[in-house]
Amino acid sequence: MTPTSAISRKHRGFTLLELMIVLAILAMGSALLIPNLGGMSGRTFNAQVREATALLNYTRRNAVVLGQPATASFYASNNDEDEQSEIEAARSDLGRDDTWTARGLELYYRDSTDQTVLVEDNIEVTFFPEGGSTGGALVLSLEEREAIITIDPFSGKVRAEILDD
Repeated sequence: MTPTSAISRKHRGFTLLELMIVLAILAMGSALLIPNLGGMSGRTFNAQVREATALLNYTRRNAVVLGQPATASFYASNNDEDEQSEIEAARSDLGRDDTWTARGLELYYRDSTDQTVLVEDNIEVTFFPEGGSTGGALVLSLEEREAIITIDPFSGKVRAEILDD
């Protein structure tokens, strides 16, 4: 037996310490990754709230700058893919960028009398050149999360508040 064959037999496997280090690294990596996967719906929800708020602010700004009423349309979530694609195609044919679709959310509208109704098709919010609006509040809901986007009828100012955060 030569000295090199004794050395090669000694280095054939991993030591227990090396295996433990690799497992510890994998455990730390999965501990960082798993909470981020669980928060995907929360990030998606927050992004949709920001998108709806931005559309309202954009429409308000257009009404004031252009000196004519401007309307933002909010469409309820629709699980029928064919009908949803038809709506998207019709909107793109019109060249409208003042529409928003709830993707997986429930959409409610609360009027100035505090009556809340589920939006089954669409709801429109109109802003006027002098700064006012039709007002009300949009309530977006996903699982246990809820956000309220309030539109002041006199000033047209838009305020978003995310609840259960």
